[in-house]
Amino acid sequence: MQDIQSKSDIELLIRQFYLKLLEIDGMKEVFKDINFENHLPQIVSFWAFVLFEESGYKTNVFEKHLHLPIQTYQFDVWLTCFIETTNNLFIGEKAELVKQRATVLTQTFKSKWQSIKNI
Repeated sequence: MQDIQSKSDIELLIRQFYLKLLEIDGMKEVFKDINFENHLPQIVSFWAFVLFEESGYKTNVFEKHLHLPIQTYQFDVWLTCFIETTNNLFIGEKAELVKQRATVLTQTFKSKWQSIKNI
């Protein structure tokens, strides 16, 4: 295995992650109405910004997800799936960084979600 080195690696990670996520009962319903192929470039751009400090991503990632029917526990499912997928594909500094940033993102989303949705 190698480390995450490029946007192609990020795309592989995201494709494999969503394939796995959409097999999980309770998660596929959240993402069923999203056109994945249209959304993929934005996701890749976000993670390229996070991992490689690549410019171009300017969207508020939290606000983009407010319309989704997410329950708080599903953020933990998302994170577990993301980390497992990363571990199955990559090893190295960027792989560790993507898992760390996904963990922080999950914690931030959960906290904001609970306060906004009054859960």
